[in-house]
Amino acid sequence: MDYDVIYIGSGNAAWQGGRFLRKAGLKILIIEESLYGGACANRGCNSKALLDAPYEIKALTNNFEGVGKEGNFDVNWSDLMEFKRKRIAGMSIFLDGKFDEYDLDVAHGKGVILDEHTVQVGDDTFTTDKIVICTGLKPVIPDIPGKQYLHDSTDFLDIDELPKHTIIIGAGFVGMEFASILAEAGLEADVIIRGDMALKYFHQPYVQKVIDILKEKNIRFHFNQTVKEIICNVDIVNPEDKVLNTENAMNSDEFLRDPESKIDNIAHEKGFTVNCESGLTLTGDYVIAAMGRTANVEDIGLENVGLTYTKQGIKVNGHLQTDVPNIYASGDVADTGIAKLVTVAIHHSKYLAKELLGEADEITYPVVPAVAYTIPRIATVGVPAYIAEESDEYEVHTIRYGRSYSLELKNDTTAEAKVIVDKDLQIVGAEIYAADAENVANMFAFIINKKITLEELDYMIYAFPSSSSVCLYKLHNIHYEF
Repeated sequence: MDYDVIYIGSGNAAWQGGRFLRKAGLKILIIEESLYGGACANRGCNSKALLDAPYEIKALTNNFEGVGKEGNFDVNWSDLMEFKRKRIAGMSIFLDGKFDEYDLDVAHGKGVILDEHTVQVGDDTFTTDKIVICTGLKPVIPDIPGKQYLHDSTDFLDIDELPKHTIIIGAGFVGMEFASILAEAGLEADVIIRGDMALKYFHQPYVQKVIDILKEKNIRFHFNQTVKEIICNVDIVNPEDKVLNTENAMNSDEFLRDPESKIDNIAHEKGFTVNCESGLTLTGDYVIAAMGRTANVEDIGLENVGLTYTKQGIKVNGHLQTDVPNIYASGDVADTGIAKLVTVAIHHSKYLAKELLGEADEITYPVVPAVAYTIPRIATVGVPAYIAEESDEYEVHTIRYGRSYSLELKNDTTAEAKVIVDKDLQIVGAEIYAADAENVANMFAFIINKKITLEELDYMIYAFPSSSSVCLYKLHNIHYEF
């Protein structure tokens, strides 16, 4: 065998564990057809965090409107985008250097599984004892007329100029987070939702708070709508700059003869019309498909080894093993029933290193915090409130720590959490709505995973002022009430 383990994909689901296998003496190959590090490093998480941060700060400055704020904090998107591109451009180069440092071999190209022990990359073939598929997810693009006019999250995170009026199809992480950026930028957007909930995995009263804020800032929501087509509205102009047909330009004889012509005809975009099955019609400058993500496994040779998949990914057992014993799936492409987050992908990769070294039992998961990086943030960890509220096994306590400690929280008066405890008053879950909900969620993840009791929390001394300390101090009330 050329290698002990071949990873198809180079994101966190691969190299985080691959380096430990190499350290243990195994020979490792990582195959990547795009940029080293995968989507999160180059086209997703990092780009979103960098572009979101100034708008988050802008929103925080508004807390001091009338109480010290003077002037406006404005974000220059062009400058921000230039900065983002420079920073992100170095990620793949940085990781290439890390792979070299860890003594991991790399092959650039599309990895195709030929059989249980052979992977092809271009004209080269490699043999291996184990294969790990780490190809992640890709955006869902609906198969509707006009789908070629849709943009995905990668496009938006690299756009030169923010559109004045955006139409967003979908209200999950991507749709709602982009809507927050557009809202803080003072721009318009329409959000089309197929069902009756946005961010359906999060605490809906907190989601509604975010929606209400967005509505005040020219973001409109359309629930229970299904998009049936997208139409590009253009003017087709002849060399004498005479408009041929403004309303039905796409059907003009000249355009149909040579729709790509940049000489005989010049197409001036006048926006896009999105038509829904209900009759709802919306027109905007830019349309984003934010309808979730699906397994990125086309044309990688799964059929050659008899593997199948669904939109949730490749089915694996408790060892991340597929139906082919020596082939595994790690990260977002693995259908485990656990949230598809980069933190989970890292957990998979580290576990799989131990599994392949014969040092692990079935995979287990700690509680996994999830955050919607809207403005403000929403987070959830552990037992969700909607389950607790319907069960006699739990109590839900609302902690309005922003109202009590607004001075310590930079005048963030609305920050609150719903804390779920079991019959023994052990904290088992939390829902958070706050400017820094991600940090508070991490605190609760630690408390829940380590089973720290309310009595133990009450004994501890915390740094003050801080969002974690004021939330923890309010938790004391639960302890003293019983």
